[in-house]
Amino acid sequence: MSRFFRGGDDSSTESSSEEEELYSEEEEEEEDGQVKAKAKAGSDDDSDEDQSDEDSDEDESDSDSDSDDGLKGVNKFLKKDAFTKSDSEESDEEVRAKVKSAKDKRLDELDASIKQIENGQKNGDWTLISAEYDKLNRQVAKVQDGRKTPKTYIRIIAELEDFMNEALAKQKVTPKKMNASQARALNAVKQKIKKTNKEYQTQIDAYREDKDGFMESEEEEEEVKTAPKAKRVSYAADLPVEEADDGGFATVGKGGRTLQYTPESIFKHLRVILESRGKKNTDRVEQIKVMEKLHEIATTPYQQIRVLLTLVSARFDLGSGTSNSMPLDHWKSAEKELTALLKVLEDNHDFVVVENAEEWDDDEKPPTLGEGEKYIKVPGSIVSYIERLDDELVRSLQNIDPHTSEYIERLQDEGALFNTIFRGLLYYEYLRKDTSLEIPQESINRIVMRRLEHVYFKPAQVVKTFEENSWKAVGDQVESTITPRSQAQDPHTLVHVICNYLFNNSDGILRARAMLCQVYFLALHGEYYRARDMMLMSHLQETIPNFDVQTQILYNRTLVQVGLCAFRKGLVYDAQNTLQEICGSGRQKELLAQGVMMQRFNQVSPEQERLEKQRQLPFHMHINLELLECVYLTCSMLLEIPLLAQTGSSPDVRKRIISKTYRRMLEYHERQIFTGPPENTRDHVMQASKALAAGEWKKSINFIHSIKIWDLMPSAEDIKTMLAKQIQEEGLRTYLFTYAPFYDTLSIDTLSGMFELDNTKVAAVISKMISHEELAASLDQVTSNVIFRKGVELSRLQSLALTLSDKASALIETNERTLEQRTQGTSNAFERQGGRGRGGARGGRGGGRGGPRTGGATQRQAGGTQFTGGALGAAVRG
Repeated sequence: MSRFFRGGDDSSTESSSEEEELYSEEEEEEEDGQVKAKAKAGSDDDSDEDQSDEDSDEDESDSDSDSDDGLKGVNKFLKKDAFTKSDSEESDEEVRAKVKSAKDKRLDELDASIKQIENGQKNGDWTLISAEYDKLNRQVAKVQDGRKTPKTYIRIIAELEDFMNEALAKQKVTPKKMNASQARALNAVKQKIKKTNKEYQTQIDAYREDKDGFMESEEEEEEVKTAPKAKRVSYAADLPVEEADDGGFATVGKGGRTLQYTPESIFKHLRVILESRGKKNTDRVEQIKVMEKLHEIATTPYQQIRVLLTLVSARFDLGSGTSNSMPLDHWKSAEKELTALLKVLEDNHDFVVVENAEEWDDDEKPPTLGEGEKYIKVPGSIVSYIERLDDELVRSLQNIDPHTSEYIERLQDEGALFNTIFRGLLYYEYLRKDTSLEIPQESINRIVMRRLEHVYFKPAQVVKTFEENSWKAVGDQVESTITPRSQAQDPHTLVHVICNYLFNNSDGILRARAMLCQVYFLALHGEYYRARDMMLMSHLQETIPNFDVQTQILYNRTLVQVGLCAFRKGLVYDAQNTLQEICGSGRQKELLAQGVMMQRFNQVSPEQERLEKQRQLPFHMHINLELLECVYLTCSMLLEIPLLAQTGSSPDVRKRIISKTYRRMLEYHERQIFTGPPENTRDHVMQASKALAAGEWKKSINFIHSIKIWDLMPSAEDIKTMLAKQIQEEGLRTYLFTYAPFYDTLSIDTLSGMFELDNTKVAAVISKMISHEELAASLDQVTSNVIFRKGVELSRLQSLALTLSDKASALIETNERTLEQRTQGTSNAFERQGGRGRGGARGGRGGGRGGPRTGGATQRQAGGTQFTGGALGAAVRG
């Protein structure tokens, strides 16, 4: 059977030697068949099936020997294939003769498009011409493939340009307007011809000089052409071969020829890369390698500028995904190339990179300075490259585990990036000196803002180091107009100068961000009053919801930093009041962009989750959340414990809550049956609160001082000393609030000995309490005694009666809520009459001496009265 298929394969062409071999094998098979048939003629049949097969073989052999016309089976096929040709085979040969090569097919397609364009010229159909012209350009790119451009293509684009010029001239002269679609097609063809014909302008000029001679030269070239294979070998051998690399390899392009990279061909290679940018199946890494070679052979400044601009853009394409960060080696290469670009621009003042420049389309010759021109403008945006480089560094830091050495190594690249930002700012300052360039102020503001964003959250010593390294890199001859060298030496002055520049030359978001950065920097370095005044004068707390998310995050960070600064200054009330908005919400991670809190019943779409992760800050910019919680709870303790003692012992004082979060934690801690030693920051603060309420201020100080998180704050020992004094004072106030009903007079010396405070300090605290009407007493400075005034003492029956009235009022409130739901809000008249609506206050629960009973509208404590029944209540009951 193998011989059958081999002989009958019409698609293969065999040589004469193969035909002779098949013919000899065929004759041997015929003779063997005849001998076997004669030998088996007289023998008995072994089986019917074998006999039938042998008979068929005998018939086939006899028929083969008698005549060729009656051939059957394999022998017939082989013989007919070797010696005879049927009509069908002749027709197959004709078809094979008509099969064209790929090159001929492309040439035919090219000719067909040319004919369509000629028909469009006859009919004036610019829509057809525009479509066929696009097809023609695509086809000629395939036909060229490293070869010369077909002269029919040169002829048609030259004639089409002339025809277009005539049509435009007629359109100006003739008042009759062209159809809208035709006019759009004509303009499109005009733009395409203007772009395409520049590449073939030399050949077009040669065609117009001698049309017949130009076309005849093509026919002569066709006659001289040799076989394609021979030409390809000789052509490749004549080309100057690119130097091979260490492994002996060289880059090979289409057609099997070695690619050449010469200074003259740089712009053509760049145009090919730019046209393929963004298309599918584009090897970006290979394009980058090509541009690196082009950068090596670039000789003129214009070539270097063009190659570097394209190369940096191509590297940024590698990190174009929303979640993918730019590879580290490409980021470092882009940073070095951007620095090299700025260096070239600094050394060659004739060339400037501006955004509003027109693109130079001529790849044959570089642009030159014309009459009255001072600069050669190259289209590009340095500030956009710097911003993208900065964003890629942030994205890379977001994707690295901050607790590894890799994060530290990656963070070291911030110094090189800061130098690049600084040099970019100097370059824009140089461009701004010449008013003829029309450099937009927004570009300078953007790069100044980037410099400020790398400075505002760092300590002064780190900022000073960054600035010194940047000034050393540019040399002693360079001076900045925005941030002079003398002012840049002091970090505080530098931040002040940068922010003032943005205040005067920007508006909207940039101005608000500059204000917040300056407030953050002042608060970080302990200048609380300046930071607080700037924050209040900016009125950003009123308009911040209208800004973008990143600015809102910066506002939250600034607010927290101001609160921490107030705490370091010992201003407990100011610190707690400032931190309340952020820490009281329980969403510190989200509000400060330091993590995503996954809520239990909240459905977050993948798009929202992706956006949340994108706006997360790198770890080195984080504010320690544990330290923030410790400061907030400590401040709440120093304010809430005296307040709880005051409301628990004075029924007439209106109950108020300073921190609901703290009250909730305190109530939870009180409900625990067994309380072990403190394990975390929260446990330390809660047990310190319990000790302070019981009058054990020394124990409370020990609990607070044993919190290890204080070591992360600057001047930790000063912070602990300040907290000890604050706890002593608040312990004194708590004691007076708690035991005032049980004293007639109390000596200041006794209080001074109990709380280890000076007599002057004790007298000052008591005087302040009396002046604020917190304590019903008077101070006898002669005898150094505190004389208490007795109020109305409530009996047990009166306390129970007031408790009953509170519960009755709570029941009324519940009924009103139910009525409001059923009547759809028609019972709001109750609220207008002074009652409580949905969210109104509730009365306190039984236990202790009860709360205030003013007007029946008492505010429910989230653990206040329950807490007074605990340690503080036990202290009151004696």
